[in-house]
Amino acid sequence: MKLILLVLTVILTWAQAAKVMKCWGRKGVCRTMCEAGEVFYILCNPEAQCCVNPKYLPVNTKSSNSTGSLG
Repeated sequence: MKLILLVLTVILTWAQAAKVMKCWGRKGVCRTMCEAGEVFYILCNPEAQCCVNPKYLPVNTKSSNSTGSLG
């Protein structure tokens, strides 16, 4: 009986830890606070931020031409 309780406890704990909400094309993780080396970019929901490794963020490609024309 003790073995069954131990197994159930381990399985339920593992199942709770495995429920991680992904964001940013499955490259980010929804958390209340980002870890070191991660950047907050968008919100997952009102309580959580999408924490993304900076290498997956878009690069700012704005040109110095303010009119947007090529010529």
